[in-house]
Amino acid sequence: MAKPGYVKPAATGLAAGLNKGFIVTRRELKAKPSYRRGRKSERVALVREVVREVVGFAPYERRMIELLKIGSASTFKRALKLAKKRLGTHRRGKRKRDEMGEAIAAMRRKA
Repeated sequence: MAKPGYVKPAATGLAAGLNKGFIVTRRELKAKPSYRRGRKSERVALVREVVREVVGFAPYERRMIELLKIGSASTFKRALKLAKKRLGTHRRGKRKRDEMGEAIAAMRRKA
């Protein structure tokens, strides 16, 4: 699958060469629904925000927040280790640690 925005060069009509082939008019295809997989809609964002407001943080998230509030390098690493253990992958752990950092920043802005 080509990268988004890639346009194939026009055919030359010759039988040999880089752009060999019969000359045809290219059609613009409609984007597949599968291309928007993983994109967050406004509705989903709103629902998650409301749920977070009502339910609050999970116990492991609260523990991560406490570790991040201490602010040393070792607790920063410990928070990642905790998130990795709970969520399964390094990438998810890093994302959760950043999310909890944002939550702390938001709390400080509120106060």
